Amino acid sequence: MATAFFSSALLITFLSLLLQVNAAFSDLEFHFYRDSCPQAEIVVKRIVAKHFQNDSSIPAGLLRLHFHDCFIRGCDASVLIDSEGENVAEKEAPPNLSLRGFEIIDDIKQELEKKCKGVVSCADILALATRDGVALSGGSSYRLPTGRRDGTVSTMADVHIPGPSFSLDAALTAFTNIGLDLDDLTTLLGAHAIGLCHCGFFVDRLYNFRGSGRPDPDLDVDLLNELKMKCPRPPANQVFNLSQDPTVFMNPSSNTNFKLDSAFYNSMLDGKSLLQLDQGLAYTDLTRQLATRYVNEPKVFRKKFAKAMIKLGNVGVLTGEQGEVRLDCRRVNTRSN
Repeated sequence: MATAFFSSALLITFLSLLLQVNAAFSDLEFHFYRDSCPQAEIVVKRIVAKHFQNDSSIPAGLLRLHFHDCFIRGCDASVLIDSEGENVAEKEAPPNLSLRGFEIIDDIKQELEKKCKGVVSCADILALATRDGVALSGGSSYRLPTGRRDGTVSTMADVHIPGPSFSLDAALTAFTNIGLDLDDLTTLLGAHAIGLCHCGFFVDRLYNFRGSGRPDPDLDVDLLNELKMKCPRPPANQVFNLSQDPTVFMNPSSNTNFKLDSAFYNSMLDGKSLLQLDQGLAYTDLTRQLATRYVNEPKVFRKKFAKAMIKLGNVGVLTGEQGEVRLDCRRVNTRSN
């Protein structure tokens, strides 16, 4: 069934990207900073843990930040760059306006610059911080190869992220374009077990699904009624304001909303996914079978989630003399003429 998602042209693109990913992976290595900055990973872990003590939703924010970075131009920390002059950066694109965790990366970078100036890349900091967030939320603490370099380009026009209302087919096309497959897609969506979601990302499912004027018929009735209480119908022609938009838990049917576990798949199989894309996993044999296995074997989910995160973190990385190591994660280094 999975082969139906691939056209021959897409398969060629996928194989080409896979070769690029494998080539890049060979340039990364475990403990890349063992000599140049031996405390690097310890500093990252300590600062992420400090923020986690004050906010248990931090891992969800870091996961989303890392995903949005890797999906555009590869894992090069371009999502961290601020707009400057006439250039509007990636973080200003509508899908990125709700990203958070930038201050955590700033804190880590500032500390590492004191210890080993100009050595540890922002791309590695983001990848490592996300890894440590996964572990703090109950996932596996996977070994992560490092040696990424930072990109020097960040443009809003480049941002094309699979949205919450994407069909599974459309999302898979986007994933295969960066070298990930259906297994990765199904597994990485498990990150939606934790964190919060703005009502605006799914409110159409409650009141006007696909322009029908009615709720999504696939949405569980009890969950629908619960969500309507928390997410009122927006007034006609109202301009969406993210800062005033209510939030709900990503997995509202779970009582473990800060734990990265297989509860997401329980909800999905019961028709209680918050997002349309997530619920779509229930309607193909391969994704449903994988979800059922994750529910029955939680350790398998944790292991495969870690593996998928490593694969994601290798997408389009810059290594060697490519890119740069930014001194400030929000700005490209100043170059003398």
